[in-house]
Amino acid sequence: MDYETVSPEDFGRSLRGLGLNLLVRDVRAHVAFLETVFGMTAHRVSADFAIMEYGDQLFQLHSDGTYHANPLQGLLPENPPRGAGLEIRLYDTDADAAVLRAQGVGATILQPATDKPHGLREAYILCADGYAWVPSGPISEPDKG
Repeated sequence: MDYETVSPEDFGRSLRGLGLNLLVRDVRAHVAFLETVFGMTAHRVSADFAIMEYGDQLFQLHSDGTYHANPLQGLLPENPPRGAGLEIRLYDTDADAAVLRAQGVGATILQPATDKPHGLREAYILCADGYAWVPSGPISEPDKG
């Protein structure tokens, strides 16, 4: 599917499984953050909407204004952190490299890259909209040599 030219109706009908849609204050700024820090690919970027691609996963960004008639709009907090309580885990992203890139764009590092007992090296990066992005990957096994 060509995400740049697909109609909204055809795109909507194509979605399956679990979907993620993040409401953000500034779609273009959020796209720039996701592309820079996590190497994601953006499609159909406008002030109101973007399709984001991470590996073979898709999710959407919508501006607050697109939710003017949606009941969720009334629940958005006036002050950050908007995304409190949500972790967005990116299992195929180098945590150390993502932290360096996030620092370069002024993102908040909640936790630097750390080896965890569950076998992943992960970090917690808070974006401007308050969502916790968690880049992670398997901890390398030591040589048994």
